[in-house]
Amino acid sequence: MRSRRWRVRTLLLLGALLALAAVRFLLLDTHPSAKVARVEDTPRVFVAPDFSAVVPEAREKVRSIREALEIPGLAVAVGVEGRLVWSQAFGFADREGHVPASRTTRFRVGSVSKPLTAAAVALLHEKGLLDLDAPIQRYVPSFPEKESPITTRLLAGHLAGIRHYRGEEFRIRRRYATVLEGLEIFRDDPLLHPPGTRFAYSSYGWNLISAAVEGASGEEFLSHMERHVFGPLGMSHTEADRAEAEIPERTRFYERGEEGGIGEASPVDLSHKWAGGGFLSTPEDLVRFGSAHLGEGFLREETLELLFTTQRTGAGEETGYGIGWRVDSDAKRGRFAVHTGSSVGGSAVLVVFRDDRAVFAMAANLSSERTERWRANDPVVVPDLFVEEIRRRRSGEAR
Repeated sequence: MRSRRWRVRTLLLLGALLALAAVRFLLLDTHPSAKVARVEDTPRVFVAPDFSAVVPEAREKVRSIREALEIPGLAVAVGVEGRLVWSQAFGFADREGHVPASRTTRFRVGSVSKPLTAAAVALLHEKGLLDLDAPIQRYVPSFPEKESPITTRLLAGHLAGIRHYRGEEFRIRRRYATVLEGLEIFRDDPLLHPPGTRFAYSSYGWNLISAAVEGASGEEFLSHMERHVFGPLGMSHTEADRAEAEIPERTRFYERGEEGGIGEASPVDLSHKWAGGGFLSTPEDLVRFGSAHLGEGFLREETLELLFTTQRTGAGEETGYGIGWRVDSDAKRGRFAVHTGSSVGGSAVLVVFRDDRAVFAMAANLSSERTERWRANDPVVVPDLFVEEIRRRRSGEAR
């Protein structure tokens, strides 16, 4: 009799634990159709009460994007007037280990590393330590002179003629000990075109910029970024994606295979391209960063205009790219600055809505793909809801 009662109690206890786990699974939103039961501040979700009416629709848009693109895990964050108003994680940081993504999961942000580096360039420019129009050899004497002078301004606007990745260079696995060592990949190659004559996107150009940051500051690039950008802005979950390091809360990375299934991404080493695409971050940290670009404070007003003003070719043609930011404006979104990022096992987007003083960031642990499916699921439709709400409030309309 005692043995039977013990078995019954054991089964009841197991049943209760399974029920609790099921409830937790739903609340964690690990399935695209799961519902968050209430607005709260947890490792998975934060919602500011005054924007709680906007979040349900925004959340559903994110879920539909995640489902359509089969993304294992992602996170989003929105800031308004420098204040976080929504942050939420969806799915898994480790799909096989059933580890949910959280607001502090660190994702590869790819080329969103460029505006991060641009902030360091801007600060050195403000201090008079880096002349944007000086030949790059002033700061990187070891870089060979080319057919025509290259400057930091041209590099930062993808106008210098430095080439982009070639062959399998996007998947390099070699560790480079220093920024200068990483320049070996392209330093002796001829320019694609005379500097200033046309726009040609180049992550390697930003690697050269990181060497200029070292030369101008007298400080190792990653240390400089921590001391002058990440630390002052409270970006405590942003750092270099060191392949050899154990980094807390770093997500696992995924990509789509040739047959269409999602599997773990192949290992890479990003030590050759910190500035152009080598950082880990979270959407909340990126929102902190973007919010520092809404007005004077971290940078001067004239410096912000410098970053957010499109450069031009020598013939006067606008490129749509300032210094580390793509810049644009339209009737729907006003003036905005944006950068997307693509890396092996990661994709990201950061948008600063300059007129509405809002910032949106999203990061995922799946490589982006240049397919119609990805283009049709543009995450920038998500912050449009918050911009619409901001404008309604400004005009005195009730939601």
